[in-house]
Amino acid sequence: MWTADFIRYFVARTISMFGDAMLTVAAALAIGQVYGATGVGLVLAAWMLPMLGFILFGGVFADRFGARPLMLGADLVRVVAQVVVAVAFFTGTPSMPLLIVCSAVSGAAAAMFQPGVNGLVPLVSNDPQRANATIRTAVAFAEMLGPAAAGVLFAVFGAGPVYAVDAATFAISAICLATLRTGPVRRRASSPIRDLIEGWHEFRARSWIWSVILVWVAYGIFLFGPLIPLGAVLVSEDLGASAYAWMQSALGAGTVCGGLAALRLRPQRPLAAGAVAMFGFVLLPLAIATHVTLPWLLAAAWINGVVWAFWSIQWQTSVQTLVPPAMLNRMTSYEVLGSTGSVPIGQALAGPVAGVTGGERVLGASVVVGVLGCAALLLIPAVRTLRRAPEPVPSGAPQPAER
Repeated sequence: MWTADFIRYFVARTISMFGDAMLTVAAALAIGQVYGATGVGLVLAAWMLPMLGFILFGGVFADRFGARPLMLGADLVRVVAQVVVAVAFFTGTPSMPLLIVCSAVSGAAAAMFQPGVNGLVPLVSNDPQRANATIRTAVAFAEMLGPAAAGVLFAVFGAGPVYAVDAATFAISAICLATLRTGPVRRRASSPIRDLIEGWHEFRARSWIWSVILVWVAYGIFLFGPLIPLGAVLVSEDLGASAYAWMQSALGAGTVCGGLAALRLRPQRPLAAGAVAMFGFVLLPLAIATHVTLPWLLAAAWINGVVWAFWSIQWQTSVQTLVPPAMLNRMTSYEVLGSTGSVPIGQALAGPVAGVTGGERVLGASVVVGVLGCAALLLIPAVRTLRRAPEPVPSGAPQPAER
């Protein structure tokens, strides 16, 4: 698996996720110091809205022009945007309009980058599940180290160096993508709108994909969205702010373990196995809602990370190996829009609803929705019976004799 192209892609994905992890903390610390929580919210919203608004066209352009050049261009755009913010912090206090514009540009670039993440894996590895598991494990480390690195840089050197290092991570990713050899892309003669409609028809034709996305839309509102803001508040109130940090570390450690497990476990029915595993995801909101002690909270967070990584790898591998390559990037764009578009709704509603009913009841509803969602996946024949793609035949291996 460790070919030169896979190593380049592996480095590009890992360093890019490290930069993304730094960016969230950089925005919270640097912008919060100047413009407060309202400023942080505006800048993060300025990133999210263009990302969701352009993600479908990112899939269309990736299928039309190839995932690699689109991802390379997105990284270069993000380098420029982060350098502008870094210079603004080095020379004084950046204005809010400048921060919003640069954040929006970065969000639009992310929309061009994200659809190709799935599309490149089959081009750089003949064993997508092993590749996905390896990348997911490395990304988990990047997501743990990125926030810590951003916090230390900000505390010692200030905001400018944080954004400068973040820009450097995107530059390294761009260099790796520029040296990939993925072969020529067959250009399409149809219009982007027609490509978008064609992608929608293909998305609708695969019930195992849209069924999962429908469940994920509900999860975004009722499970994923409330978990972070309410979890941070309730855990900090019960056990202190340091306990929330330990919980996040346990979750990251579980993600690493889940990625390592997926290197060996290859269920014949990947989505069914992933859905069974996802029952363990609800242990974390349950633990937070019931105010368990720290050891039980860390155990629940670790299990949450394990099952999330395992599901993610089974899902990514299924999409990469069972969707036609010419449709893969567009399919990914619909998937990303559906699975992440509802999360901000859940985050926005979590606080007001918790203010009326209590955070514990909101997370209790999250547990119920999580269990019902897993049960629904197992009851849907297209999801439950979906079988993994045939394993690749290693080069040089003996071929079966003809009858």
